[in-house]
This record gives sequence, structure tokens and C-alpha cells, in this order.
Amino acid sequence: MFGKRSEAVAVQPAPAPKSSAPQKDKAAPPPKVAKPKSSSAPPVAASPEPVKQASSNQSDEYFRTKTTIFNALIDTIDLSQLAQLDPESAAEEIRDIVNEIISIKGLQMSISEQEALLQDICNDVLGYGPLEPLLARDDIADIMVNGSSRVFIEVGGKIELTPVRFRDNAQLMNICQRIVSQVGRRVDEASPICDARLPDGSRVNVIAPPLSIDGAALTIRKFKKDKLTIQNLVEFGSISPEGAKVLEIVGHCGINTLISGGTGSGKTTLLNCMTSFIDEGERVITCEDAAELQLQQPHVVRLETRPPNLEGTGEVTMRDLVKNCLRMRPERIIVGEVRGPEAFDLLQAMNTGHDGSMGTLHANSPREALSRLESMITMGGFNLPSKTIRDMIVGSVDVVIQAARLRDGSRRITHVTEVIGTEGDTIITQDLFVYDITGEDDDGKVIGRHKSTGIARPAFWDRAKYYGKHIELAEALDAAAE
Repeated sequence: MFGKRSEAVAVQPAPAPKSSAPQKDKAAPPPKVAKPKSSSAPPVAASPEPVKQASSNQSDEYFRTKTTIFNALIDTIDLSQLAQLDPESAAEEIRDIVNEIISIKGLQMSISEQEALLQDICNDVLGYGPLEPLLARDDIADIMVNGSSRVFIEVGGKIELTPVRFRDNAQLMNICQRIVSQVGRRVDEASPICDARLPDGSRVNVIAPPLSIDGAALTIRKFKKDKLTIQNLVEFGSISPEGAKVLEIVGHCGINTLISGGTGSGKTTLLNCMTSFIDEGERVITCEDAAELQLQQPHVVRLETRPPNLEGTGEVTMRDLVKNCLRMRPERIIVGEVRGPEAFDLLQAMNTGHDGSMGTLHANSPREALSRLESMITMGGFNLPSKTIRDMIVGSVDVVIQAARLRDGSRRITHVTEVIGTEGDTIITQDLFVYDITGEDDDGKVIGRHKSTGIARPAFWDRAKYYGKHIELAEALDAAAE
């Protein structure tokens, strides 16, 4: 073990690749030389009740004990030496020191209680603190932290309160800073709003005081460890097998696609599934606010926006990225979310030889998605007549796929809609597939089915024929119409 302990033999740490130094909690005192074996160590009152494990409802006594041990650890350990170790070796050193502190202070706890406490403190120093057990669970879709004492999760489309809590708002803020600093961003009173991502691509949003009144609000949109495929969506009932075949043809044949839907409807997951049909020989460039797409092709360039610095300069917007894409010889451009004037540049890219480009946007129906696209171009300051913008949309977008989260929490693809043309000033669309809700069962689950609208030759038929997929397309549409 190592550290600044008077009666312990210090062992030099073995050379290891440097990792980012763990940030200690702001509430903890600055590092200093301490003598934990000294008789002057502050006494700790005996716990009247045993300390509960982290996975259960934790008592105030547990947090008082944990805080005492954590502060003693920070006084004892040498963070500069700890930073030189790999995570496993650092965790072993921390566990050794914590065991010694528990022994010195004479705390009475069972082996399981001590193990839970050790794991909690290792998470605090090296990881994401109380969030670690939630991040390890693959069934959680969202983690929502509303201040230090209230943490909610979404499981199976339903939101529930968890017993997880932070020591105080300072610990929560420290973990938020640790997360965003990994991608070169910051969150503090001067810059209280931040979008970031975890190493696995999970999306993170932080809004800190003074904008968030009851402590920092942290929202994490988790991604499953195993990337979902279109077959998984069929198994979940999100789309029928025939509809999945049509989506596969749309993705493979270079058909320009928009995926629309509300918050949490599964747009990014569906976009990931659609990109899996892109040929491996194509050069794909992605543009995102926080990089979260998980493309499996060998030739992918990932770009990410950058917020302004403290002086208000250095910002790189989504429009800057999309415009730069055009100089990078892309064959497909994937925009994680279209939300502003970059819509104009994406439409231009779709209409100038970058067939099969894709993007997502927030809208409640395919027709509303096209209206929002027009609104974003107008708000971008482009002085173009409405008819010109609509003609550009019709000439660029081929298919709009609508995703929705239903009232029972399930996610469904509700529309696969073609953009046909214009009639006067109106954009004409036609549905290929729709999701028809027929009722609900005794458990409140929505019952419905995907059905074809009976269109035998969609507008992208010639495109599918060019790629030799027209027979498969006809078979899928015929099967869905039965």
C-alpha cells in the first residue's frame, strides 16, 4: 500500500500508463499528511444500528459513517501517486487503506456491510459514485438525478424512484464535472448547461445551480451494451418483419431518410439500426452534438460540435460540421439530430450526390416533421420563398419514419411514409406502413398491429430496382397486405 501514513511502509507504485487523475469531492478537505494510527484520531460514535448495504435503502447512519471514512481516506491517501496506477491497482490500494481505517476506528460491521462500504468509496474516488450500480444495469434506459437525494430511473418505459442518493450536492456536482471533463467540457456557475457523453456513448445532460434550484440536475440516456439490431426491434414488436424488410431496403439502397419522433421514442436507436444496412465500402461521416451513434462500418468519420470557451469564442456548430462534411468526400452524411439551420445544408447534401443521408428530428407525425424542417430553414435566416423550401424538401427527402413511445411505455414505429411531391404549395405524402392500435389488454399494454396501406409500387421502386432489391420489396409489401 501507499499513502501518507506515519507507521505504514510506503511501497513505490509500479510503473503504469497514466490515467486521468480522479477528482476528489469538493466537500472533502485538501490533501495533507495524516496519521490515522495516532491516538489523536477523532473518535466515532458507535452505530446503534448496523450499516445498510448500498443496494438497499440506506440510512442516515450509513452516510455519516461513510463520510467519516471517506474524509479520513482523503487525509491519508496521496492522490498524485494514485493517479499513476491503473484502475484495478488503485482500487486495491484504496480498499487496503479503508480496511485499515475501519480497524483503527473500531467500527463494527459485518463482512457484507464492509464490502458494500468499500465498493461505495471506490466508486466515489475512481468512478461515478452512487451512479455506478445504475450504469452497470442493462435494463435501465434513463437515469434522472434531481439533486442529491432524488434519483429516478426508467425501466420498461416506466419511471420509478430509486433509493440511490448522494452524500450532498457537492458530491453530485463533482461527479458531473468528472463526467463532462472526459470529453473536454466543463460545467460550473459560469457555464451551467452542458451536453456530454460517457465512454460507452451514453448521452449526458447537466444543468447546474443557479439555473437548477435544488442542486444539479443530471440526465443520462443509457445505451445497451449489446447494440440493438432491426431483428431485436421485430422481437420487441416495434416493427413487423415485413416492415423491417422495407426498412432494410431503404437503408441499403441509398434512400434519403428522416427519423422523427418525440423525446425517448427511440429515434437514435432506430438510426443505429438503419445505418447497419449501409454497405461497408461506403465512406460515412456522422455529425453530432454529443457523439453517441455506434456505426459498425469500417470507414466512418465521427465529428462532434464544440461549445464556446470562457471568452465566448471557439464554438463549432452543427452547421459548421455539416458544411465541412461536403469537403471530405462523403458518400453518406448522418446527422444525429437536426434542430437548426443545419437543416438547409443537410437538404443540400441529400440533393447533390450524397444519397442515403439520414438524420433525426423532433416531431409528432411525418407531416409535422416536414413542417418543422421548413421552419428550421426559415429561422436560419434564409430568405427563400416557402415554395422554394418545399420544393427543396421534396427533392431531398424520400422517406420519413415516425417513432413513438406509447402510453404503456412501449416504443413502436408508427409510420413509414414516402414524400411524393407537391401539389400547389402542399407537400404530398403517402404511408407505406402504419401502426393500428386496436385496444389494450388486462395489464394496460397497448395492443395493435403494423399493416401495409396496400401500395404495391412505392416511389423509390426504381431505386430499389437499381440495387436489385425490387423483388424483395414487392414480396415484403405483398406479405404485409395479406
